[in-house]
Amino acid sequence: MLLCPAAASPPRSSVDPPHPPTLRAVLAALVAVVGFVTAVAAAPAGPADRRPNVILFIADDVGWDDLGTFGHPFMRTPAIDRLAREGLRFDNAILTISSCSPTRCSLLTGRYPHSAGSPDAHQPLAHDQVTFVDELRKAGYYTASVGKWHLGDDASRRFDRVIHDNAGSGADHWVEVLRNRPAGRPFFLWLAANDAHRPFGPGHLVPPYNREQIPPPPFLPDIDETRLDLGLYYEKVTRLDASVGRVLEALDAAGLTRTTLVLFLSDNGRPFPRCKTTLYDSGIKTPLIARFPGLIAAGSAAASLVSAVDIAPTILAIAGLKAPAAMQGVSVVPILKDPLAAVREYAFAEQNWHDFTARQRCVRTTRYKYIRNFYPDLPNTPPVDALRTLTFQAMRRRRDLGQLTPPQKNCFMRPRPAEELYDIVKDPFELRDIAGEPASRPILETMRRELARWQRDTDDRGPATRRPDEYDRETGDRLPGAGPPRHGPVD
Repeated sequence: MLLCPAAASPPRSSVDPPHPPTLRAVLAALVAVVGFVTAVAAAPAGPADRRPNVILFIADDVGWDDLGTFGHPFMRTPAIDRLAREGLRFDNAILTISSCSPTRCSLLTGRYPHSAGSPDAHQPLAHDQVTFVDELRKAGYYTASVGKWHLGDDASRRFDRVIHDNAGSGADHWVEVLRNRPAGRPFFLWLAANDAHRPFGPGHLVPPYNREQIPPPPFLPDIDETRLDLGLYYEKVTRLDASVGRVLEALDAAGLTRTTLVLFLSDNGRPFPRCKTTLYDSGIKTPLIARFPGLIAAGSAAASLVSAVDIAPTILAIAGLKAPAAMQGVSVVPILKDPLAAVREYAFAEQNWHDFTARQRCVRTTRYKYIRNFYPDLPNTPPVDALRTLTFQAMRRRRDLGQLTPPQKNCFMRPRPAEELYDIVKDPFELRDIAGEPASRPILETMRRELARWQRDTDDRGPATRRPDEYDRETGDRLPGAGPPRHGPVD
């Protein structure tokens, strides 16, 4: 079934915070959908092809709560905030991993990283995997990937056009490709930014952020080094927002806004200690936004759980195509129609090698997070790009002086508990592990059982041997005998 846009609901005032729609708004959206759902064949429909276009923005290393629409008090992200005002904000969207390339392979295939054959960082998309881009292209869609490329050589054949741009913002050719697409065909654009990946530094053509306004999260120390580091990161997030804004303006100018599903998300959390490469929400919760006027009620928000593996079947459903049986996600079209709907009770994520050996798994509901540490003897070391920073090195000094709080010691803790459990509603920063509390035993047993079932169903087996670290866990220096780097200048 092809989901065609109808008359859009009037947008909220830009000063109103996003909120769940009223019953009247939900009913209006459902009536619009019912009146404009049309059956189509999967084959191209010629010059009058009216199938929806799709644009997927992928931010690089942007935390879910580092955007204005997700509650950041002073972040300057007007374009992304506009998407939320005109669309749907997902408040519980969970990635399958907190690592760049495995996330992207998971998005493309609708499969978990270990199932898709790319569990570790820097592994290419496997040749035998079927992606939603393959299905769109077979059905006559024009497909292009523009910006950061982190999928390997073979993946290029999935798209009609690929522009690798692993320098600067990664967004220099976004608008150009949109404008120069073939006429008369629906299109899919994979627009991958380099922002806000490290290295940071001034010169992003945006006003700097005031360090006095920057309160670090409680798992990072409130010191000058952290505030300076976060301020430079914020500048890159704002540059990303400007890149998104230019594409939205080009869609408006071309008259394509009402016929294009726009999705925005990030591949993992911010590149700071206890964020990227962890299974805390600061690592795997993503700022997912969807806009499709007429199908999605403007200014809506969904609290129900969705997973990154759900993106591929959702895009195919919007295009009127059936998801391949190998895809492990489910379509979230019911939530696009009705933000109060639900499509899953549990979301699952994994963490594997990314600069350092790792093996963790987690299961999350809208209330609880359970983490299983298979290598509890190892600390929660951040990726090497975060490890070499002023922030982490200052944390090392403060650790040695006994000046870190228990949550700030997380990335140095060894051994770690084999199991962690958090009440995300009461403890959104996941600072209090309740796994050992007697009152938590029933939920702990349930989460253990669900994780074991998921591992069995997805054939998640541990490796015979541990893949070794590539860098020193304290200094970030390359270890002797590690061989050449397995990745390019952006990872």
